[in-house]
Amino acid sequence: MASPTSTNPAHAHFESFLQAQLCQDVLSSFQGLCRALGLEPGGGLSQYHKVKAQLNYWSAKSLWAKLDKRANQPVYQQGRACTSTKCLVVGAGPCGLRAAVELAMLGARVVLVEKRTKFSRHNVLHLWPFTIHDLRALGAKKFYGRFCTGSLDHISIRQLQLLLLKVALLLGVEIHWGVTFTGLQPPPKKGSGWRAQLQPSPPAQLAKYEFDVLISAAGGKFVPEGFTVREMRGKLAIGITANFVNGRTVEETQVPEISGVARIYNQSFFQSLLKATGIDLENIVYYKDDTHYFVMTAKKQCLLRLGVLHQDWPDTERLLGSANVVPEALQRFARAAADFATHGKLGKLEFAQDAHGRPDVSAFDFTSMMRAESSARVQERHGTRLLLGLVGDCLVEPFWPLGTGVARGFLAAFDAAWMVKQWAEGAGPLEVLAERESLYQLLSQTSPENMHRNVAQYGLDPATRYPNLNLRAVTPSQVRDLYDVEAKEPVQRMSDRTDSGKPATGAAGSQEELLRWCQEQTAGYPGVHVTDLSSSWADGLALCALVHRLRPALLEPSELQGMGALEATSWALKMAEHELGITPVLSAQAMVAGSDPLGLIAYLSHFHSAFKSIPHNPGSVSQGSPGTASAVLFLGKLQRTLQRTRTQENGEDTGGKKPRLEVEAETPSTEEPPVPEPDEPMAPPSQQQDASAEDLCALCGQHLYILERLCADGRFFHRSCFRCHTCEATLWPGGYRQHPGDGYFYCLQHLPQTGHKEDSSDRGPESQDLPMLSENNMPSDPATPVALHQGTGPVPSPSQPTRRLIRLSSPERQRLSSLHLTPDPEMEPPPKPPRSCSALARQALEASFKGWGMPVQSPQVLEAMKKGEEESSSSSEEETEDEEDVPLDSDMEQFLWNLAKNSGTMNNYPTWRRTLLRRAKEEEMKRFCKAQAIQRRLNEIEAALRELEARGTELELALRSQSSSPKKQKALWVEQLLQLVQKKNSLVAEEAELMITVQELNLEEKQWQLDQELRTYMNREETLKTAADRQAEDQVLRKLLDVVNQRDALIRFQEERRLSELASEPGVQG
Repeated sequence: MASPTSTNPAHAHFESFLQAQLCQDVLSSFQGLCRALGLEPGGGLSQYHKVKAQLNYWSAKSLWAKLDKRANQPVYQQGRACTSTKCLVVGAGPCGLRAAVELAMLGARVVLVEKRTKFSRHNVLHLWPFTIHDLRALGAKKFYGRFCTGSLDHISIRQLQLLLLKVALLLGVEIHWGVTFTGLQPPPKKGSGWRAQLQPSPPAQLAKYEFDVLISAAGGKFVPEGFTVREMRGKLAIGITANFVNGRTVEETQVPEISGVARIYNQSFFQSLLKATGIDLENIVYYKDDTHYFVMTAKKQCLLRLGVLHQDWPDTERLLGSANVVPEALQRFARAAADFATHGKLGKLEFAQDAHGRPDVSAFDFTSMMRAESSARVQERHGTRLLLGLVGDCLVEPFWPLGTGVARGFLAAFDAAWMVKQWAEGAGPLEVLAERESLYQLLSQTSPENMHRNVAQYGLDPATRYPNLNLRAVTPSQVRDLYDVEAKEPVQRMSDRTDSGKPATGAAGSQEELLRWCQEQTAGYPGVHVTDLSSSWADGLALCALVHRLRPALLEPSELQGMGALEATSWALKMAEHELGITPVLSAQAMVAGSDPLGLIAYLSHFHSAFKSIPHNPGSVSQGSPGTASAVLFLGKLQRTLQRTRTQENGEDTGGKKPRLEVEAETPSTEEPPVPEPDEPMAPPSQQQDASAEDLCALCGQHLYILERLCADGRFFHRSCFRCHTCEATLWPGGYRQHPGDGYFYCLQHLPQTGHKEDSSDRGPESQDLPMLSENNMPSDPATPVALHQGTGPVPSPSQPTRRLIRLSSPERQRLSSLHLTPDPEMEPPPKPPRSCSALARQALEASFKGWGMPVQSPQVLEAMKKGEEESSSSSEEETEDEEDVPLDSDMEQFLWNLAKNSGTMNNYPTWRRTLLRRAKEEEMKRFCKAQAIQRRLNEIEAALRELEARGTELELALRSQSSSPKKQKALWVEQLLQLVQKKNSLVAEEAELMITVQELNLEEKQWQLDQELRTYMNREETLKTAADRQAEDQVLRKLLDVVNQRDALIRFQEERRLSELASEPGVQG
């Protein structure tokens, strides 16, 4: 408030301007301030200097100091860098306002038009460290005292707009409200300038305003004419936002925020939510700001079941249209989810009001996201040039769970302002565009981790923000199409055809190349003569030879003699899947009968793409392929382990009832040998199928085309059919099970419980047993026999013990403190992983601020720390004003005390308690963002696979039906089909890689939960523990050891594969 002794009306207007919380109040108070000082608003940077000179007011001095420090950076040239440049900015969102502020500091004349007349968006934005520093440097704490005072760094859109609006007004930006930009008006003749088409009829001064730079920040639904927009599609994703009134009571301040919980790694939370409320979510976030802000991703089937949606429509716009959404049901849905997530501690949840006075809750679709192909253009008419730039959502629509929107939006605003500076300095149009596009290539890759660490040095110059910057990554010749001197083309929206984040490697370029490679790999095997890609494989010997070439330890060629064709083919198919990660495309019967030549070509092309770089000499292949198949192989072993564990747990409860889809053929015990005994022939895995089993989906019974085939548990399915029977979510390896009672497949969250074992009722991914990777199944010598963990393998020798499951007895768990099982004395052990189990556990726990029960510090130490905290509490009055005290439970608070001393953090950060909690929240948010990025990419892969399947079906129909087509045309179709198969293999391999990362996140979450549970026991006095307490503590310790061992298994897998890839590189072998 103004000083009690102040009688200057300008002082009162300035205080009102600082404290205003409504857009109209900001404008009226600023106009009053300008009238009191005898100034006209919107006078450019000179206006700021006049206001500062005339308003000699103590409350304004700290703000002037901050703005002057920014404006005095050399890049702005004292506000003279762009004095002859006239800019029009469209949109008063955060990015548009931030761009306007930078342009004003460069000295340009800036006019901003906004179609709205008030700021009403309560939704909350996550802030990166550099955005926090940037806003503080603009006086954020002066305008909004609660800025970044909680345990998470965020701000509501409305508050951010108010903050930037005040800065823009002070810097002389001319702002017009209620004005809609509808297009450009080219210069009618030489010597005239570009104007804007505006509605409704603008003031004469604005209608005649001629500009040479247009910055569009009007949102994703409006992109200026001439820009091409690309659509990035995933599978259906429905988001729900809800804002509840924040009364700022003591009870409300006690409720901790939720940085993000994702079902992909914490299924127990969502299982509990589903049981308690019937609500099925993928994730949920809670921020405490001006409102209690919740955002979540809901499943369509759940919304239909709970009556939030009237009907299921294939068109997303119609599905989420106002006519199909029941407002009352949506409000109940959001309120119930928010109440459960906060344990009911927020009391009565009352919705805040949106711009129309309705409850602020909405459902939105983020299945598709738009991204502009270019960030800038130049148009020239009658010799007059116009530079156009995009910022904000019309440049790149952000994926909300990652929290990248405002950060990358600000970066784009800086880059656009830098482009205008280069333009004003006389750089050529093509040079300006090439440099801007070089910066645009970096935008989607930016994160707090890969930008310059010193956020205090960030400025307009891109070199201060981006390390390893190459401003010539795009050349002027590459952007000629962005320099438009002719008629403009309409905006195009192109479907994203990017099938994978990485190109398909080792694609079989032709049938001839594939045949030649197969001949080279099978050369020298007795009885094997590969002359084609059909009949040469009917006896099974060629496929066995190919598998043996890639894994010599599995079988001696002499043992193939006497095997029947079906038997040999069945063995080779199984070994290829279990030991090489090559999933079947056709059955053994079809291969022997030669009834599916296209399927055989597709199957062999998978071998080629996975092992193309492998030398031809026998015995040169190490475990797994150097890329494509290894992740698939690991997940396949994981899935078979889970199925066998489930079968052992529930075998006695099926009552002899055979499941609708049997799986025992694909889940043999580890002791079963792969080579049949003379008196006991081996039953092939597909023995119960007819010759056309791979042509029909095992669930829907409809025809299966090659690109549609997904093999799981020895059966073939449509990917679209292989979904959870309850929620219809796509099932991924390691993340599903088949119910022994009804035979349906379920994701782990919705798997029906048999009820016979209490401890298995909440089993999720955190209790999965991973296939252990040790000397026994990851040999460094390929000639050493391998005992399969899930499939079949040679009978183990006495010096090579039979593998066991992870579910071990108590004495065994005590002995297995690491995963090094006893190797053959003659075997060379593989290189040690980079970290031991104990080191891994400690590092993982400390990294996420979850300790190992560190010793309690003495009262003297605690007292000293408290004194230090008190001394530091008054060191920065402005930056700590109105900070909220985040409550901690006793266990967490004790841990933070201990970690502060052990890590040395308290020496660097006197405000240790808040700092450490914020760090912990930041780590949780990083994990959440990582999980959501994985989820989004998995959805994009699924959408890309659907597109490939549709294109593959067309080709296959053409090949099978057009028997009279010329051979040349058929050969071309086969080549196209092979290319699609390789793209599919690449996508499936990337999907498997992502699922391994999901397993890592699952184990991290489980480790965190176990550590928290363990701490409750370890913090108790030993004398107060009961026998039950000690027993429970011991069980938690054992579970924690199991989890650490499983995490170590993943590390070993990654390390073994890395070494395998290094060994396969040219110049390394031999």
